[in-house]
Amino acid sequence: MLQHLRHAEITRRVRRAGATSVRDLAAQLGVSPSTIRRDLELLGRDGTLTRVRGGALASPDADVERPFAEVLGVDEQDKEAVAAGAAAMVEDGEVLLLDIGTTTVRLARHLAGRRVTVVTSSLAVLDVLRDDSAVELLLLGGRLRRAYHSLVGMLTEEALRQVCADRLFLGAGGVRPDGQVTDTTVAEVPLKRAMIAAARQVVLLVDRNKFPGTGALRVCGAEDLDVLVTNQGADPATLAALTGAGVSVVTA
Repeated sequence: MLQHLRHAEITRRVRRAGATSVRDLAAQLGVSPSTIRRDLELLGRDGTLTRVRGGALASPDADVERPFAEVLGVDEQDKEAVAAGAAAMVEDGEVLLLDIGTTTVRLARHLAGRRVTVVTSSLAVLDVLRDDSAVELLLLGGRLRRAYHSLVGMLTEEALRQVCADRLFLGAGGVRPDGQVTDTTVAEVPLKRAMIAAARQVVLLVDRNKFPGTGALRVCGAEDLDVLVTNQGADPATLAALTGAGVSVVTA
């Protein structure tokens, strides 16, 4: 069985059962335990499954219960203000790295007709810009997260190692009072960190509702950010902490 077919079958079996062992998967698929262990390491790294000693658990996806189309319609005016503020920073000729998320999709709409290069793992951004001849659009590969219209995993991270962007527009689940940036989804956090490493300037896009927002997983600290774009009503104490850490705060 080819590796990608085996990975799909392992994922299906683990999600159906909730948990399973290396020994059981090896017997069911007719391969060696060492092969299954390697498969589980790869699937665990990209967030498809949760690797545990002796086997794997199904990884709950925080976005399955709230599909992308539903999230897109939440706090629309706040997100639109942040997107417009971010677009005002962009200069023609720049290489822009756009994270997944509903605010970056709104930013993509503001970039229509601009002479820029956009690199993204967001299929929603692709949908906005696919027919725009002014924008040079580069789509990163990876595993499809259907609920959130994005590509994730090892292939996405490897592709990012070839990218040198002028600016990253980064999304997040929340910002803690000390400036720590958080997210909710295991599969997205390594990708966000790879994006940070691929950009000259990191611009965090979060509306006022993301203070503190959600997310138990740390993406980065204030020291990894250059600019924060938010809107009126964002928590003053958190903004002060970010400013104190050297982050330029733009209130749209």
